[in-house]
Amino acid sequence: MQELCPGRASVIAFDSYYRDQGHLSPADRSLVNYDHPDSLDHELFARDVDRLRAGSAVDIPIYDFSTHTRTNESTHVEPSGLVIVEGILLLSFPGIVSLLDLAVFIDVPEDIRLERRIRRDVAERGREPEDVRRQFAATVAPMHDMYVEPYRHLAHRILELHEDYGDVARELAARLDPVADTTG
Repeated sequence: MQELCPGRASVIAFDSYYRDQGHLSPADRSLVNYDHPDSLDHELFARDVDRLRAGSAVDIPIYDFSTHTRTNESTHVEPSGLVIVEGILLLSFPGIVSLLDLAVFIDVPEDIRLERRIRRDVAERGREPEDVRRQFAATVAPMHDMYVEPYRHLAHRILELHEDYGDVARELAARLDPVADTTG
C-alpha cells in the first residue's frame, strides 16, 4: 500500500506498544500473557495515531521482545496524508477502531499463522521452535479466538490469502483516494 502512495504514508505497528514489564522480575515477565489485549498500551497507541492524523509527529516506543521492556530509544515518525497502522488486536479496541478510515482484516488459517510465528520468533526473537509451539497453543490461539476473530466483522475489507495482493492494494488505495490513478 505504501508503494501506491509514495511519500504519503506514516506507518506504525501496534507491536511497538507493548507495555513495559521492567517493574517485574524476569521470571514474572515470562508469566505475562503477551497475546492478551491488556499487554498493549492501546491508550498511547490511539493518542499517537490521533496525533499523526492531526498533523503532528510522534515518537514511537521501541520494545525489546527479549527482555519484555521498552528501550530508552524511540522511532520518530512524521505525519503524512496517510497513516497506516498494523496489528492483530487493533479491532478489539473501540477507541482505535474509531480512528480508522479503512480497516482490513487478513484472514489467515491457524496452521499458517503458527508457521509464520515460528519463523519470526526463531529468527527475530531468539526463541526455540518448541517454545513457540507451546506458547501458540497456550495463549496465541485462544486469544485469537477471543480477541481477533470476533472483531473481524468491524473490518471494511476482509482479505483472503488466495487473492492477488496487487489488485487488493490498488482497490484499497482507490478507496482511500478515489481520484488517484492507481492503475500503475
